[in-house]
Amino acid sequence: MSSTTELAELHELIGSLRRCVTSLASRYGDSPATRRIVNDAERILNDIDRLDIDAEELELARGVVHHHYAGDRIPIPDTQYDTRC
Repeated sequence: MSSTTELAELHELIGSLRRCVTSLASRYGDSPATRRIVNDAERILNDIDRLDIDAEELELARGVVHHHYAGDRIPIPDTQYDTRC
């Protein structure tokens, strides 16, 4: 299983968790216990987002290069500029 597939599965699971937490919060109202559950779910979501970033950095460190189009290169001459203008 690739890390991309595993991360996609984590995102699906956190989506399900958030739906369950929302359901619990609507059922039991705004109490300290439900706020803790909501905060924990948000913390897990943030950790998964960080894991996405870390996985991308690890791929770069292992030598997996993602080629990004940087645009056209414009040659710059080595000659002296005309400063009389």
